[in-house]
Amino acid sequence: FLEAHLSSATMAAAAESRKAVETPVPMDNDDDLEEAEETAGYGPVRRKAEKTESGIVFQPAEVEDVVIESIEEEEGEADAPYGKPKFAALTPQQQGMRRQLRRIQVPPHRVTPLKASWITLIEPMVEHMKLQVRMNTKRRAVELRNSEHTPDIGYLQKAADYMKAFMLGFDQPDAVALLRLDDLFVESFEVKDVKRLQGDHLSRCIGRIAGKDGKTKYAIENSTRTRISLCEDKVHILGSFANIKLARDAICSLILGSAPGKVYTKLRTVSKRLQERI
Repeated sequence: FLEAHLSSATMAAAAESRKAVETPVPMDNDDDLEEAEETAGYGPVRRKAEKTESGIVFQPAEVEDVVIESIEEEEGEADAPYGKPKFAALTPQQQGMRRQLRRIQVPPHRVTPLKASWITLIEPMVEHMKLQVRMNTKRRAVELRNSEHTPDIGYLQKAADYMKAFMLGFDQPDAVALLRLDDLFVESFEVKDVKRLQGDHLSRCIGRIAGKDGKTKYAIENSTRTRISLCEDKVHILGSFANIKLARDAICSLILGSAPGKVYTKLRTVSKRLQERI
């Protein structure tokens, strides 16, 4: 029984080896080679020019190479079905501009600087923004009004902020930046908002903010790229939102009693950060 089992195993191995040798190996370019046996899978059996039981003939299709060409249109080429629409700028009347008035009060201590720099102060508002400006001596206020020649509806409010900054104590070259840039603001606060001080303590605090000959104030302005105006116990800061925050933190540290040396050290770090951003 053992010999019969070995002989049957030997015959089976020989048949498998013969089948492996006789089975043709398909090549890439061999189109005439047919499959040796039908597989037990599903789906149509593809043979060259041979009908199947359903009568469908599967033949290889010859496909030509497809060439894709990209056509670049020139800017001046007018092949579009229609051109870009061109609309004229809206007039102030079409924008719905009405006659509006802004009145800015003049503090007593700013009357003399206003008289000295009146021409340079109103020149950008009258020539560039086409606004009407006058000084009302009875009300002691500067009045601004738009006209039919004013090109933008927002110029009146910009001019009002410009005049308000001048009345708060800023110089005219610094305040005119409010007309040219959109991201500048003025923030005001009092020393008492940070810490309650009275008498000589308040005076020393204001002196600590200004420094000798304004040294500390100029250091804060130059390092944070802002402008600071000290009017008694009120502090006004002109600059962008982020720069105002840096200057306010430095001033609050001085109010709370920090030594100027520590504030200078922080300002050096702040100045380096601002230079790296640029």
